[in-house]
Amino acid sequence: MLIPALLAVDDDPGVRAAVQRDLRDHYDDDDIPEDRQYEVMAVESGAAALDLMGRLKARQQPVALVLSDERMPGMGGVDLLTKVREISPDTKRVLLTAYADTDVAIRGVNRARLDLYLTKPWNPSELFSPLDDLLAAWRAEYRHEDRRTALFGDRWSRESYELREFLSRNRVPFRYHDTATEEGRAALQGVAGDTAPTLPFVVTEEGTRLERPDTATLAGHIHLHTRAELQRYHLVVVGAGPAGLTSSVYGASEGLKTLLLDRDAPGGQAGLSARIENYLGFPAGLSGRDLTNRAVAQARKFQVEIVSPQAVTGLNVDNDYKVLTLADGSEVQADTVVLAMGVQWRKLSDVDKLDTFTGAGVYYGASMAEARTCQDETVYIVGGANSAGQAALNFAEFARRVVMLVRGPDLAASMSEYLIRNIEQRDNIEVLTNTCVVGADGDDRLRSLELASPTGEGRRTVEAASLYVMIGAAPDTDWLGDVVARDARGYIYTGPDLPRIDGTRRIRNWSRSRDPWLLETCVPGVFAAGDVRCGSVKRVASGVGEGAVAIQFVHQYLAGK
Repeated sequence: MLIPALLAVDDDPGVRAAVQRDLRDHYDDDDIPEDRQYEVMAVESGAAALDLMGRLKARQQPVALVLSDERMPGMGGVDLLTKVREISPDTKRVLLTAYADTDVAIRGVNRARLDLYLTKPWNPSELFSPLDDLLAAWRAEYRHEDRRTALFGDRWSRESYELREFLSRNRVPFRYHDTATEEGRAALQGVAGDTAPTLPFVVTEEGTRLERPDTATLAGHIHLHTRAELQRYHLVVVGAGPAGLTSSVYGASEGLKTLLLDRDAPGGQAGLSARIENYLGFPAGLSGRDLTNRAVAQARKFQVEIVSPQAVTGLNVDNDYKVLTLADGSEVQADTVVLAMGVQWRKLSDVDKLDTFTGAGVYYGASMAEARTCQDETVYIVGGANSAGQAALNFAEFARRVVMLVRGPDLAASMSEYLIRNIEQRDNIEVLTNTCVVGADGDDRLRSLELASPTGEGRRTVEAASLYVMIGAAPDTDWLGDVVARDARGYIYTGPDLPRIDGTRRIRNWSRSRDPWLLETCVPGVFAAGDVRCGSVKRVASGVGEGAVAIQFVHQYLAGK
């Protein structure tokens, strides 16, 4: 494979030479480790950059990052980086701008979805630290086409969709071939020859061929870790969203033998977000995938044992030991447990025929990978909160038209203002307020939706191939049974919110003389953090904060307090 390229663009010869020199000293030297080597190139204009990228693509040399000045004649940096995203979506895009042009950079973040902007002048330490992070993220996700796992299947097949979602959520670089298209059928024939494998069909990075695999089978062949190595741990964290990942990082970094379990994949709902723009310290925003990659890398650095996909099906308390039963029938013991399962998308359960098309036109949540399958189509999104807004902006990069169906009178009640502004600036996003889905129809896949007002008035039918539902979420905590106290909706009570017996200060089954700590459940040594906790703030930063605070209480518990 050719060494990945790193491209700098600036019309000022002096600045261009300085940038190229600094980048080569750091990335383009024989003494640099191979996994940090890049071929540094520099050109004088946006047109030259696009021409060079075309030639690099023709010889299959990947472009890891484009660093462009904003003020250039003919084509400014934001316009160039917008085009770069269109022709090479995986390439990281960084804008260099003068301090006086930071407003332009912020608009570029919103319009071109820049990964980062840096102000001039700079010193090498200021330049390389953020670029190193971006390039590490690119390396984590990139595989040359010949080395990627390949998935062949009909786009409208539920099984094919489940495998796409599984690979995407587990951050496995793969190439999807839609066998309903001529290109997809040709790709399948190139791999399978005259044989007709049962679809969906997977060819792993090592060349293993799997016909119609389930996710458990596929997990084993792509080397996911699905069984716990030990029987007992100081700390077991259930759920690998922001709260769970934070708890595992803090616990392991402070010397606790830590196991992290997740039923699907690390990242939780936040991991599916196309863009998180209000997370402190990331003015250009970052994708949920990027945040998850960083957190997983950090967890592994501190030797957290990550087991996924693996669901927990039961929790029992044996004296001071907590025993968790896993979906494969095995058990693990824990001195302490942090419950951080997050929440699952709610379903539109009262819409006639809708369940028939789940995975075949109707989807709950939306990973970033799904947007690319909707090229030049009309996409419908149900929901008016931040997750729906981020999904709409992501789909708008690929779809011809995105229609948001919002039950309320406007977006202001449930969506952040910065997202509303970004949506209003997109010509291909339409927001239909006071609108609900009341019916669906189709054959082997979704073909049409019936829309109406919340009172059932104004019914009309629209053609629709894809509907993404994001109408809020609910916790999946039934497996806890009566062991852990929960409210009527399934959220876990902790600390001062725990129900008392008959108006007294006593808590049912509480065995300690002290009161439960802030994030502690009714079981001593079992804590809850993040969205699954009753009364929590449903934000990424809040989940991260609670995940960190929970470990303080874990240490107090282990110290015998």
